This record gives sequence, C-alpha cells and structure tokens, in this order.
Amino acid sequence: MARSTSAVVVGAGIAGASTALALRRQGLAVTLVDAWEPGHAAAASGGEHRILRASHGTDELYARWSRDARVGWLQLAEQAGQELFVQCGAVMLAREGHTSWEDASRQTLTRLGIPHFVAPASELPARLPVLDSRGIAYGLWEPEAGFVYARRATVATTGQFLREGGVLRRGRVTTDSREHPQLDGRPLEADVVVMACGAWMGGLFPRSVRRLVQVVRQNVIMIEPPPGETAYDQGSFPCWIDHGNNAYGIPAAGGYGFKAVLVWKQLSIDLNGEDRIVDATSIARTRRYISQRFPGLAGRPINGTAVGQIANTIDTHFLIDRHPEHERVVLVAGDSGHLFKHGPVVGDYVAGLALRRYETDPRFRLRDRGSVDAASRPQ
Repeated sequence: MARSTSAVVVGAGIAGASTALALRRQGLAVTLVDAWEPGHAAAASGGEHRILRASHGTDELYARWSRDARVGWLQLAEQAGQELFVQCGAVMLAREGHTSWEDASRQTLTRLGIPHFVAPASELPARLPVLDSRGIAYGLWEPEAGFVYARRATVATTGQFLREGGVLRRGRVTTDSREHPQLDGRPLEADVVVMACGAWMGGLFPRSVRRLVQVVRQNVIMIEPPPGETAYDQGSFPCWIDHGNNAYGIPAAGGYGFKAVLVWKQLSIDLNGEDRIVDATSIARTRRYISQRFPGLAGRPINGTAVGQIANTIDTHFLIDRHPEHERVVLVAGDSGHLFKHGPVVGDYVAGLALRRYETDPRFRLRDRGSVDAASRPQ
C-alpha cells in the first residue's frame, strides 16, 4: 500500500481527538470532524471527570495501557499548561464473599510492579472515616491513580492537535447502503478514515457494529459536602469503586461536589431525542446508596447532575478494527465505560493500526466476539 498522507477522523471525543493527534504526529494531513464542538454535553467524553486506575482483573493489557496513559495525560497537561490529571489515589472496595475481581487485580498489579497496597477492613474506618465499611472485605488501593478532568482533557487534546497543524471541521457524517462514510452527503475520501463516533456507531454501521453494542444511559449525581468539611475532598478521599453495589465515585474537586454513580445497565437512552435530565427514580436510588455508604452525606443537597451514555460490548472489550468491506476505514466503538482513561494510548494504537504498523488485537476484532471470564473483564 502506498504511504498514507491524508486522514479524516470522525468524532472529536477522546478516542477521535487522540487518534487525530497521533496521526498528525506521524506527518499526515489530518482533519477532525464532529457534529458539535469538542467536549459537548451529549458526548461520552463530556462531563467533568473520569477515574484513572490500573486495576483491570487478570488483563495485563489494560493495566499497562492505564499506566502509559497516565504518563500521556501528564505530558499533555504540561503542553497545555493546565491540570488534567489529579493523583488522589483510587480504592477498590472488595465485597465480602465476592472478591474474585479484586483478587485477580492484586495479582496483576503485583506481576507488573504497579504500586498498590491492601487496606484490611479493620483499617478502613481510620483511613476513610466518612465511609461506612460494613460488608467490605478489604480495600485495594492504588496511590498513583486518580482522575482526569474529562471535558477539559478532551478540549486540551483537540487544542494540541490544532497547534500541531491539524484541522477541525463541523459537519454531519452519515453512511451509505454499503456503510461507506459520507460527509455532508458526499463520499468521505482520504488515505485513512477513522470513525470514532461513540454511541452513534451502531446507527452509522448497522451491519458491522449494531449487533455488538448496547447503548445504556449513565446518570451522574454530585452531592454537596457539609460546610467546612474537607473529608470528602480530593486531598482527603480517593476515587472509589464499589463493585458489590455497582457504584463508583470521585471526591469533591475543581468546584464540583462529591460524585456518585450507580450503574443500572438496563436503562436505555434515545441519543437524539431524549432530554439529558436525571430522573427522580435514579436520584432516589443514589440517595439510598449514599445514605448507607456515606452517611454524613445523607440528605445533603445535590449541586450537579449529568446524563451520559455508554456503549457496552458483550465482553466489555473495545471494538477497534478495520471495516470488513472498506480497508481504509477503521472503526472505534464500544467504549464500555472505561475507554476515556486510556485516551492517549488508544489514540496511538488506532493510528498504528490505521497505518498498518500491526494488525488488530484479537480481543478488539469485530468478528468472533465471545464471552470471557468475569475476572478478566476491564470493568
């Protein structure tokens, strides 16, 4: 194949923006296209922050990617001149009698030499006095983990792409009957075309992608800590993942409240016609959880809400592969709620695949997808 000199990347979320930047650094003339501005409210890369941690069960690839991405975020922050990653740590709360994923993560972190320690249940009241630790066997702690300011990081990635000579364009991308991309009604032509349109990928590629992803609604609630209380701030409290209750959250930081998210995978979302308002049922469920796990926040005011979406795959692995009929078109789909933290590494990986530096990893292929052991899923 002749050397690629031009590229179009569709989707200015973190996957698309990072890929566009990586392709630009390979010397290609790159145009990044989105229907809206980078970091817009309806994008999966919108919102305020995302957890970055290396615990991913038995899967070493995601653990390594998380560590490499951490370096990438720090480098981008230096280039952009603003804070993007906050190292407040992260703790995985292993539920009594259900610790297989955390146990597997401990073994993987140990194998890879990634800093971590185990906080026994008896220590949690002293380490996290505002947490009700009943039912928790232990806390798996990553001191070098933390969170990324999501919207800020997405805009910073796009800004760096533009500073390095990339082009950003607004436009509406569709596909024809053969699933070939079109921009504003005309065939989209370039040596490399990357489609990274998040939850919209199933609609754009009904034959190739739709059967492999399920788009679900994600409701986010932020609680205002008591006046003068710092125990819920990022300087005192880590990011937390409570798998036993399908919950996770981020400490108060950057002027935002204490973030709490309950994962209810049965909630669907109309991407183009639904108001992005958190419903009363979700608020009530989250408040019940908060009152049990963080009793000091019971009844505290909600000072922020957001509605996003996650494109879940059957095995929670990403879809990163060439289109089965269009060799120049690379598809990036199935964020499964954990792509953002890997952003810089995903961009490098997709760029390498698009430039034929290597073939796609088997776990990312469009075909032959299947179930995997729960301990290896990158939850």
